[in-house]
Amino acid sequence: MAVTAPAVTALAAGFADPVHDAQRSFTAVMRAMAEPGLPVPLASDLDPPAPLSREAAACALALLDYETPVFLDAALSAAPAVAAFLRFHTGAPVVDDPAAARFALIADAAALPDFGVFAQGEPDYPDRSATLIVQVAEMGAGAVVLEGPGIKGRRSFSAAPLPADLPARLAANRALYPLGIDLILTAPGAIVGLPRTVKPVMED
Repeated sequence: MAVTAPAVTALAAGFADPVHDAQRSFTAVMRAMAEPGLPVPLASDLDPPAPLSREAAACALALLDYETPVFLDAALSAAPAVAAFLRFHTGAPVVDDPAAARFALIADAAALPDFGVFAQGEPDYPDRSATLIVQVAEMGAGAVVLEGPGIKGRRSFSAAPLPADLPARLAANRALYPLGIDLILTAPGAIVGLPRTVKPVMED
């Protein structure tokens, strides 16, 4: 039986040590969510199909399973090998409706969809919400000032590319708490968590 190109890519690009590599990636994600706005190192030797980044792939392989529907943005959907990679290594079903997804992978961060199109959770089950894994080219300290649980005083961070209205989006998302979505930003060698509990300091 012939093996298609997407299948070959999927078979060739998983964690070298599935248990320990997944645990290491999961630990990095948990630290990033516990300390919002703080870049957390995440090294990965994955070679996922483009345009999926190594760091986003590592987060996906650590967090997704057969019970977690995942939505892919237009850039990722245009590459069939990405969906094949995720299905093979995680079993996660790929869905076309963002509202049906527990996770969303976003390669085009500048075109980050409105948070309202994703599941926000339910009053009795706020955990039934979406987590967005968003690829950015770079991040560091600077543009956005944050307050909230896991932050002593205030913490600043910057990431690019991202929509200019991100602070306003984060503020609106925080106002929905305990509902709302969570974000994981991934850049080369690091990730940043922006859970729904984070509050941007808005300028007057």
